[in-house]
Parts: sequence; C-alpha cells; structure tokens
Amino acid sequence: MVEKQLDAVFRALADPTRRGMLAALALSERSVGELAAPHAMSFAAAAKHVKVLEQAGLLAREIRGRTHVCRLAPEALAEAEAFLAPYRRFWAGKLDALEAALVADVETNTTGDDT
Repeated sequence: MVEKQLDAVFRALADPTRRGMLAALALSERSVGELAAPHAMSFAAAAKHVKVLEQAGLLAREIRGRTHVCRLAPEALAEAEAFLAPYRRFWAGKLDALEAALVADVETNTTGDDT
C-alpha cells in the first residue's frame, strides 16, 4: 500500500504543471481556477491535474459553494522525502569526495613547480 502511494506521488510530481501548482499551493491555498491561470489551461484541464495531485495525497480540496479550494497536504511529500533521504546521503558523500579531490588538485597545481 505504501509503495502504491509513493508511486502516485512520483507520478504526480513528474509533470511540470503539477509541480507548478504545488509551488503555488506552498504559498497559499488556491482555487482550481487560480491554479489554472498561470498555465493558460481550461478549468477542466486544471481539474484533472488537481485530481491527480489529490489522489497522490499532495493536496486537499474543499468545496466552498461553487468554488473548489485546494491546499497543500505535506504528508505525502514527507514520505517521498523519507524515501529519498538515503540517496541524498549517498550523493552528499560523493560530492564531498569530489570537492576534496578538486581542492587537492588545485593545491597541487598552485604549489607545484611551474618551471
């Protein structure tokens, strides 16, 4: 079950429009129409993106009269973050080793004999 949810999160995040919508929601709650506006898309197209984000657990939608208001639901992002944490440690170690090698190379080349 957790793996299916994680798959849905990464599938939702794979689309740049949905990432843009999440970025907007990180600032404040928005209506579906407000989420659609920067992407020059119809309400129906935006509603489909919202549905994918909602099914992935990345946003919560509330109906206020005729307006569908969305807000960020960070729990699913936290699960994705936990999944990615070991990879971050891996790459941080690789980048630290690369930095050390580059610094050593620069020091060798600046203190070496140029004659």
